[in-house]
Amino acid sequence: MLYGGLGIIIYCVCESLFERLRVRFVIIYYKLLWRGVDWAVKRENVAVFTKYLLDFMYFFGMIVTVSLPWSVRIILNFFDYESFDGHYREIVVIYFVLGVLAIMILGELRKMFRTVLNNDCFVRENVVSLQRMGTYSFFIAVVCLLRTFLYMTAAMLVLVLVFVIAGLFSKVLAFVFDKAVDYKLENDLTI
Repeated sequence: MLYGGLGIIIYCVCESLFERLRVRFVIIYYKLLWRGVDWAVKRENVAVFTKYLLDFMYFFGMIVTVSLPWSVRIILNFFDYESFDGHYREIVVIYFVLGVLAIMILGELRKMFRTVLNNDCFVRENVVSLQRMGTYSFFIAVVCLLRTFLYMTAAMLVLVLVFVIAGLFSKVLAFVFDKAVDYKLENDLTI
């Protein structure tokens, strides 16, 4: 009963938090429309919204990842998944590793976004961040493939494909950023 009560409390708190965020977003949107300002065109508003969204996802992801041992047990009991009865530890370990890798990707995105907010995007730190994000994406794809030995779903195969593509995209973008940094440094030296 403790797990059930804790799950209900967590659900209510999260639902209340999301409802408050949604209400605030709608209020801000209508205030901007009332003033005749189209918020989607304003880069500053989009940048601030994205920054807060990344921060929220980063810290909420930490909470979710740390609470996996309890939340997985609650979910397995609540939905009565009989096929996962003997695999509790494997499920927690797999999703913990996936959560840590996702948090690491979000951390690199937050680092990159700070350079965007400082109007200095083409720096070596972003190249390193993109390389790391590509590597983390490949690790996520590998862990998802390993999970298919435990139980196979079509959604997991789609996730593998998505993270392989994301890893490739990050690696290619890192090479592009590396060249852009070289050109920027060369231009700075000529001026």
